[in-house]
Amino acid sequence: MGNEAIARAIIESGCTVSTSYPGTPASEILSAIVRFRDEENLKIHVEWSVNEKAAFEVALAHSYMGGRSSVSMKQVGLNVASDSLMSAAYTGTIGGFLIIAADDPGPHSSQTEQDSRMLAMLAKVPVLDPVSPADAMELVARGYALSEKYGVPVMVRPTTRICHARQKISIGPVENLKRKSKFSHDPNRWAATPRFRLKLHQELNEKLLAISSEKALLPKNHLKHPASHTYCIISSGVAYSYLYDILADLNLLDEVSLYQVPMPYPLSLKTLNPVLEKFQHVLVVEESYPVIEMQLGNYNKIAGRMNGMVPQQGEITPDLLFPLINEFLKRPHKAQKIVKEGGQRPTLCPGCGHRAAFFSIKKALPKALYPGDIGCYTLGINLDAVDTCLCMGASINQAAGFYHSFAITGSESRSIVATIGDSTFIHSGIPALINSVYNQARFILVILDNGTTAMTGNQPTAATGMLPDGTRGAAIDIEAMVRGCGVAFIRVIDPYDVPGFIALLKEAEQYSRSADGGIAVIVARHPCLMNRAARKSQERHPLIVSAECTGCQYCIINFECPALRYEPGKKRVFIDSALCTGCAVCLHVCPVSAIKVKAKK
Repeated sequence: MGNEAIARAIIESGCTVSTSYPGTPASEILSAIVRFRDEENLKIHVEWSVNEKAAFEVALAHSYMGGRSSVSMKQVGLNVASDSLMSAAYTGTIGGFLIIAADDPGPHSSQTEQDSRMLAMLAKVPVLDPVSPADAMELVARGYALSEKYGVPVMVRPTTRICHARQKISIGPVENLKRKSKFSHDPNRWAATPRFRLKLHQELNEKLLAISSEKALLPKNHLKHPASHTYCIISSGVAYSYLYDILADLNLLDEVSLYQVPMPYPLSLKTLNPVLEKFQHVLVVEESYPVIEMQLGNYNKIAGRMNGMVPQQGEITPDLLFPLINEFLKRPHKAQKIVKEGGQRPTLCPGCGHRAAFFSIKKALPKALYPGDIGCYTLGINLDAVDTCLCMGASINQAAGFYHSFAITGSESRSIVATIGDSTFIHSGIPALINSVYNQARFILVILDNGTTAMTGNQPTAATGMLPDGTRGAAIDIEAMVRGCGVAFIRVIDPYDVPGFIALLKEAEQYSRSADGGIAVIVARHPCLMNRAARKSQERHPLIVSAECTGCQYCIINFECPALRYEPGKKRVFIDSALCTGCAVCLHVCPVSAIKVKAKK
């Protein structure tokens, strides 16, 4: 897989510190590094950091000491590390430092389809754009060489289709650099004050000018001697791979010049400006923003995202490119219908503790405001118990904002119930909770603790104490952290206990509204059933739907468990035993108590 190819290249390049925070499409990189490390019996520090900023700074510090390091994250994770990224470009590095920022055009599993190459331009760091898993391996090796030659961080920007594509690749030997860690005292660089930052900025600009002329990373034309200079296409990333295949299918590879841009920033204008002068028509195809196009600047001759020929949003796919290429080349073609993907909407898994929690929240406080957060529990929106979803940690800050909005305008205050996952709380919820306590907000916070980072592949959290290789680290106590934030009302409950949870939510509401009250925190703790050990240890109750079922579908509409199915012909609900986990939470859902535990023979 592309992520495994990237991991293998990191290992083969002699990297000795690798960090990450899990996020699709980048999640498998760190896990693969652990696997390759153990197979090769190497000494490499690998960590799931609590957030991307921490991951970035741990890896960067190792590069200050002369070692090679890497940090991997998804595109919205780079936002979290952006403060560190901007400054690190100025200070530079000693050992090679790679930032793997995996973008998600589409988006498939993200709240944005932003282009990390734009952040690379803003930070003034080189960015490499692989066209395949094998190319990603090659660019990782070149990225380390580039980083050490110029003393700068280097970004490698794969997209979802590169990360999750599969390709046969050759495994190479692991480079043993035999470097000892050594810190060189240089406060004018490592701790530069603003006056010295100006000098570092000037040096960075000089480095970028030199980097743009690196021979191995210059734009490449697959067609060395074009028969005419009419049409030229410039592309990077997976879009280049699609274009190559399409031109081959149309028998146009020998007629149309197709340029691959391995390094979209800093772009080699010395290479591409003569191209713009030669060719009559130029098309730029890239994901997701017009990074190459903006640097070229000759807009009259260039077609692409900026003139609307290439759509300004959405993933670039072969279905989109076929008619686009024919239009650009002025070839006759039939308009193609884009078939929209169908399928079932996503929902929480059968037996998920989050479903029980959201049902209880909605039952106990039906008129409340429900700020939500990023994770699989965002699917609480299906149970009408999530009103907002902005970014990681925002549910707590938004809950505070809603409270202050009610208070300052004298509006009738609604109860506010914020939800956040255990991993997300540790990632960015702690400062938000401190801020809320400090500024005297009042709301209920439910921390949905399932003991894992479930949405991105069940990576361990700091609260479990489990390290990436399965060994034990120090477990972080969520309740102690909440108490340390200044919260007095802290309760822990299993969300499967629906009556108890409803009662606790009402108690929390009374506390948050009382004269001496404040923020009430409930930790809803039940292990994720994607964890096989949790699934095996959980008691399973055989359930049936009795003849008392009226077919009202209350359970399906308000609880939405995939194991509950409606039979239109019989006008009643039945339980799909192949999906049912036997959690028995639905016993508390049916308004006529038609769901029962099957009597033992």
